[in-house]
Amino acid sequence: MKKRTLTAMIILTAMVSMIAVFSAGSQEDVKFVKDSAFTSRMRPPVPFTHDKHNETAQIEDCGACHHVYQDGKQVDGETSQGALCSECHTLPKGDSPMALVRVYHLQCKGCHLEKKAGPVLCSDCHRKEN
Repeated sequence: MKKRTLTAMIILTAMVSMIAVFSAGSQEDVKFVKDSAFTSRMRPPVPFTHDKHNETAQIEDCGACHHVYQDGKQVDGETSQGALCSECHTLPKGDSPMALVRVYHLQCKGCHLEKKAGPVLCSDCHRKEN
C-alpha cells in the first residue's frame, strides 16, 4: 500500500511540475504594447505575443516592424529593437497623442490590411481586461 501511494505521489508531482513549466513558458512571451508618451488612455493596451505573431505572419526580418528610416528611406539591416515608437516619432509639445496613435495604427493595422490577415477592429486588439 505504501509503495502505491508513493508512486502515485511521484506521478502527481511530476504532472503538476510539467503543467507549471509549460504554463509559465506559454505566458512568458505575452507583453503589452505600451509607450510612455501616452499619459492617459482611451482604450486598454494591446496584448501582444511577439514570437507567436512573427511565426504566424512568417516575419523573419525584425526591421519589418522595428524599422529605421534615414532621409525618408528605410535602412536595410538596421532595426530599432528595444526603442519605443515615440523615441523616433516624437510629438511636438502640446500636440495630441493621436498623432502617435496614428503611427501605431499605420504600422500594425496597415500591415494587417495589406496582408488581409490579422485584426483590424478596435476591440480586436484593445481588449477589456476581465
